[in-house]
Amino acid sequence: MSLSIDIRSGAAGAASVVVSGEVDVSNADELRTALDQCLAGDVTDLTVDLAEVPYIDSTGIGVLVGAAHRAAEKNVRLEVARPQRNVARVLGLLGVTAELNISEDAR
Repeated sequence: MSLSIDIRSGAAGAASVVVSGEVDVSNADELRTALDQCLAGDVTDLTVDLAEVPYIDSTGIGVLVGAAHRAAEKNVRLEVARPQRNVARVLGLLGVTAELNISEDAR
């Protein structure tokens, strides 16, 4: 399954990165690039929508955690929204749900 990433601008300072497909070592750099692009702008609130991501490996999770750290350094709130049940389970097992501000709602 190929990866699709759509960056959407929202209300003042808000942006969303909508991800579709499996995130793994072969394409995690695409996600990193999209997140870095958002963080390079004037964003204050960044949502990563994983509703259409059935699988994410450790490399993809590392990209999300790294982006959360870079966002915190810039006082940007990063939130991972609507992860599928199996993705949410893995994030929970790894103990990164609080760090990623996991939300069941879309923005």
